[in-house]
Amino acid sequence: MSDTTRITLAAIAAEAGVSLATVSKVLNGRTDVAPATRARLETELARHGYTRRSAKQRSEFVELVFHELEPSWSMEVIEGVEDAAHAAGLSVVLTVSGDRHTPGADWIDGVLRRRPVGVVLVFSDIAPRLRDKLRAQGIPFVIMDPAGDPSPDVPSVGSANWSGGLMATRHLIELGHHRIAAITGPEDMMCSLARVDGYRSAMNAAGLPIDPQLIRFGDFHPGGGEAAGRELLALADPPTAIFAGSDLQALGVIAAGSAAGLRVPDDLSVVGYDDIALSRWMSPQLTTVHQPLRRMGEEATRLAIRLAEGAQPDTLRMDLATHLVVRGSTAPYAA
Repeated sequence: MSDTTRITLAAIAAEAGVSLATVSKVLNGRTDVAPATRARLETELARHGYTRRSAKQRSEFVELVFHELEPSWSMEVIEGVEDAAHAAGLSVVLTVSGDRHTPGADWIDGVLRRRPVGVVLVFSDIAPRLRDKLRAQGIPFVIMDPAGDPSPDVPSVGSANWSGGLMATRHLIELGHHRIAAITGPEDMMCSLARVDGYRSAMNAAGLPIDPQLIRFGDFHPGGGEAAGRELLALADPPTAIFAGSDLQALGVIAAGSAAGLRVPDDLSVVGYDDIALSRWMSPQLTTVHQPLRRMGEEATRLAIRLAEGAQPDTLRMDLATHLVVRGSTAPYAA
């Protein structure tokens, strides 16, 4: 049966008059389902192309998928995933595949062979046909910090990016800065757009004009931050403060400021985003928005494990709070 004709597990549950959690239990080989109900569901699942996972097929690991590994950022996520997996008696398998839009084409075949308890996809999305393949084999997946806006039936864990952008910009405004720039990641990523939307909201609330020249999309790496910083600081009316969409971008911005003969924070205030360990070792130490990367990894893993156990969470979408950490890279505006 093709992906286009396979009906959803929710539809099968409705047909059989049982909960979606009961269908998941049968797919995962759980024994706490009445024999008659299990037999009826197994017939329906087989008829629609779904395969029940037997107890002997159950793996003992969670698969963590990145589209790229950036050590200072990725390690915090990995540690959070490991904490949650180990607490459940599971190991972690790390995979790097694809791009920020979807895992590589060969990944799905590998994960179906490996049959993990669950999958955590970082900074990515997953095409509907791949979702169907995972669901057909009873392999739950959770997207952490999704690249796009996932549909309501796609489990995801993110953070309050809009609030983070608002707090960062409001801090600079309270220091007396009016000419504030924002540099963020790719324009097709939800977190990039949300952080800039927070920046715009803070500027609007303060009655400050938003100059399109002061908003730059790029990537979250130091090189991108430096390139955008050089462009901004070369403007006829340059910013006195810059909100960078990541701490790594902020590192590049500080380098651009130094190349322009500016001192941070005396001549240029800089705010980052993420609060990675490196932010405390920069000179000056970086004012930044704390994104709970480790906890995001933990919660995504716990959710994947709960889904594998047949649980039915109240919500499949979780956004964790962010907060501002003030350090030495920001100072009052000096006219």
